[in-house]
Amino acid sequence: MSERRAVVLLSGGLDSATVLAIAQSQGFACHTLSFDYGQRHSAELKAAIALSEEMNAVEHKVVKIDLRTIGGSALTADIDVPEHQSEGIPVTYVPARNTVFLSIALGWAEVLEADAIFVGVNAVDYSGYPDCRPDYISAFEVMANLATKRGVEGNHLQIHAPLMKLSKADIIQQGTKLGVDYSKTISCYQADSHGRACGRCDSCRLRQQGFLEANVVDPTLYQG
Repeated sequence: MSERRAVVLLSGGLDSATVLAIAQSQGFACHTLSFDYGQRHSAELKAAIALSEEMNAVEHKVVKIDLRTIGGSALTADIDVPEHQSEGIPVTYVPARNTVFLSIALGWAEVLEADAIFVGVNAVDYSGYPDCRPDYISAFEVMANLATKRGVEGNHLQIHAPLMKLSKADIIQQGTKLGVDYSKTISCYQADSHGRACGRCDSCRLRQQGFLEANVVDPTLYQG
């Protein structure tokens, strides 16, 4: 195993699959992590498991956290997923989700003696989520190195967000060069049990536009 270990947050979507390929291209032995957090469908978890195996991650873990107990999002409560552009932070924002996910990734990274966590947050096509901004990632990295045994002993951990300043088209073009099979990814907020995308939610619209602008054939399986 490579001495450079990383924990990669892998949702099963387009962005996180690209991040996994980027981390591997940089020579990291990647341990992938997904969350069963009470989201609207489990198709993305199945996709993450399959992608982890197909892309030769060292191991994959699925951690169960029930964020439905607090709700507050169209992904974790009985709130309709919007199918039109909205102003401000959309109802698909899940309160504190990235903070919860990164905290667990941080714990696993410390156990693995990994020096990196990779996450697919994006400040260009990020739908207005506050926990996808550069300032947030920088602040979490500072906290991570203050809050861990490895950090205070001088083993600096870095949070990598390689998609932060890329458009969806840029991401698709980079992933395509790295051999990512986007037909295996699921980005839709309300995919059906077969993993077929609705084609109408914010995530689907961003994905469709990305493939169009990247001049890459969209391999997504849509409903109907």
